[in-house]
Amino acid sequence: MILPNWPIQHRVSALSTTRLGGDSQGPFDSFNLGYHVGDSIAAVDSNHQRLLEYLPRPAQWLEQVHGAKVYALTSRTASIPWPKADALYTRIAQQPLAVMTADCLPILLCNEQGTEVAAIHGGWRPLVQGVIANTLRLFDSSAEQLYAWLGPAIGPLRFEVGEEVKAQFCAQSSAHHSDFSLQENGKYLADIYSIARRQLAQAGVIRIFGGQFCTVTQSELFFSYRRDGQTGRMASLIWRN
Repeated sequence: MILPNWPIQHRVSALSTTRLGGDSQGPFDSFNLGYHVGDSIAAVDSNHQRLLEYLPRPAQWLEQVHGAKVYALTSRTASIPWPKADALYTRIAQQPLAVMTADCLPILLCNEQGTEVAAIHGGWRPLVQGVIANTLRLFDSSAEQLYAWLGPAIGPLRFEVGEEVKAQFCAQSSAHHSDFSLQENGKYLADIYSIARRQLAQAGVIRIFGGQFCTVTQSELFFSYRRDGQTGRMASLIWRN
């Protein structure tokens, strides 16, 4: 497990899993939490049971669709097993929120009082569609009162994209030009950490932590779809204490 390096641990709990410590075999070894990748269902079930040992109750999961929809889990909302969305928000105490990744950026959010938490699946498509802004709108706390942690994602030296990806971000803000580096082959290296930090800061979130990982190069720790194709999924979770 990787724990966020932010000064809010006494009010919220959060973690990101690695690929280590589970029961999956082959390209999914060993702590794969994704049911949709072709792994043994029994192995994934066992890995979920292992994860549950660290949680106060079963997590709320998503069927992630690379969009910008946020699922708000409230006392009046009937929890459904796998809602289609790319972010989660709740004020319910001890209710873990989970997003799965294998190169995309997990973003965990909470307010300084520890009464509101959110988890975002920050692939480039959700980010360019505004998933961060959509999530922040659900918080009662102002952006200046929030903490953000950026979990394991593809690093800035490995995320190659085309001109069309850069153009979509730069159409939103010219500041995004500096998040892309032109390569000799005409493609760009995108810094997904910098993109997320910029969007958070533009929204007023100034207390941002994490962002020092690379799922592609740190193969002993992380699954990477871009590196391996068929592979497992990690999870990032947050909950109110």
